[in-house]
Amino acid sequence: MQNSDNSLPATPSAPTAENPPRRNRFALTGRSVQIDPRREAARRDLADVRLADRVFAPHYAAPLIRIAACPTVLRTTRDADGEVLATLVPGDRFEALELSGGLAWGSAPDHGLVGYVMAADLGIPA
Repeated sequence: MQNSDNSLPATPSAPTAENPPRRNRFALTGRSVQIDPRREAARRDLADVRLADRVFAPHYAAPLIRIAACPTVLRTTRDADGEVLATLVPGDRFEALELSGGLAWGSAPDHGLVGYVMAADLGIPA
């Protein structure tokens, strides 16, 4: 059979389970970028997905927005005697990336800091 050359070019099909939408890809180029762990939510095991283009981590998480329901202390470590970075007051936002053992780890964007707070002190935004 001979081609008539009258065919329209192929159009991309709608995304399906077999044909997912195209994603932006990240390439690791150059040296690793140094970040300040007190200001950017990245640990050795977990990082904020918004840092994926700059930080390599085994796992990434999207933040869950929570609101401080009562005054709560933002600490550098899980320990109760960890350094106090700030005190969140009722209404302050907290972007939780991990909830474990009664604590939430993430960032407090109103303060520009990353740390641990008591999970029970956080409420769900209205």
